[in-house]
Amino acid sequence: MSHDIAINGDNAVALAWKQIDPDVCAAYPITPQTIIVEKFAEYVANGEVSTEFVCVESEHSALTLCTSSCSAGARTFTATASQGLAYMWEMLPITAAMRTPLIMAVANRAVSGPININNDHGDAMSGRDTGWLQLFSENVQEAYDNSIIAPRIAEHHDVQLPCMVNLDGFILTHAIERMTMIDTNDVKAFVGEYKPLYPLLDTKHPVSHGNMDGPDFYYPHKVQSVLAMDKALEVAEEVFAEFAKLTGREYHLVDQYRCEDADYVAVILGSSYGTMKETVDQLRDEGIKVGCCMPHVYRPWPEEALAKILAGKKAVAVFDKHLSIGAYGPMFPEVVTAATLNGDVPKMYNVIYGLGGADATVAGFKKMMEAVASGDAKRITYLGVKI
Repeated sequence: MSHDIAINGDNAVALAWKQIDPDVCAAYPITPQTIIVEKFAEYVANGEVSTEFVCVESEHSALTLCTSSCSAGARTFTATASQGLAYMWEMLPITAAMRTPLIMAVANRAVSGPININNDHGDAMSGRDTGWLQLFSENVQEAYDNSIIAPRIAEHHDVQLPCMVNLDGFILTHAIERMTMIDTNDVKAFVGEYKPLYPLLDTKHPVSHGNMDGPDFYYPHKVQSVLAMDKALEVAEEVFAEFAKLTGREYHLVDQYRCEDADYVAVILGSSYGTMKETVDQLRDEGIKVGCCMPHVYRPWPEEALAKILAGKKAVAVFDKHLSIGAYGPMFPEVVTAATLNGDVPKMYNVIYGLGGADATVAGFKKMMEAVASGDAKRITYLGVKI
């Protein structure tokens, strides 16, 4: 059983958490994530969940506590954004290296400076190399669905890695949309009981966590995380297929729209994927064969799935909502590398857009893709900014 409700993205994440009923949640409030932990704290206070909710003094403390909790054998969730994720940064690679499959919602927001509280992907991208799985959400429905899917991937015994569920700040966190809610019993059955691997509190089978690693062990342990990421690609597709049977909502490593016969493809993340789909429809009406796709799973990087979509295209535009200052956007070189698997690489363009909440519009996207189709686009374009 399921039914439709009107809800914003933050409350949708909190609702998913309520239905899952994790063992522990430790968090510190930060805009635009605050609503998630406020609402979930209400569920805890009202006795609607059995979760132990811990109010900590900082985001660093939040992730430290969550890593410890998960290591002990408790299903553990948290949430943050922007400077909060930056404050956690020291713990991000430690959490991943300790193979603790905790779930963290990230309400994507620009990282200072200059000080800015609006949306871009600077926070998630700053953590992309730390060993965390990352899922991106196009809309409120996907933020809710990803929150239910994430534990199934992260907690799989062949994966055992923490996972960020990304949703665009304000655009999704605060916007009310129509969403189909899953029956709580179905959510619990889908997510299942948490079965920790080598928990610290299993005193009959003592283990050590967080040990000092010398050169002989540090490198192999890092490669073990690489192998777990590779396995996560397979596990994610299996979980997506099972979720589709439950809900009828279909997700893939890379979601695509009208790419099959397209000459030109835009690769984009988050809520802008919906804007780009409207752009594609308008350009199709004008006779320009454009498609678009979104890496639903950003980490691990779905290289082979993306390469299949890009095969035979004339040009590809990679839209990055973050800038690696002194280089391209972070996703661009990864898309280019994926395209090389096909042998012939299409013309590749990088578009930096939407930093600090700058408008991401159909009109702007349309003009950009028209330039890509005509061959007039620059190798790198700062959309909406004159330089």
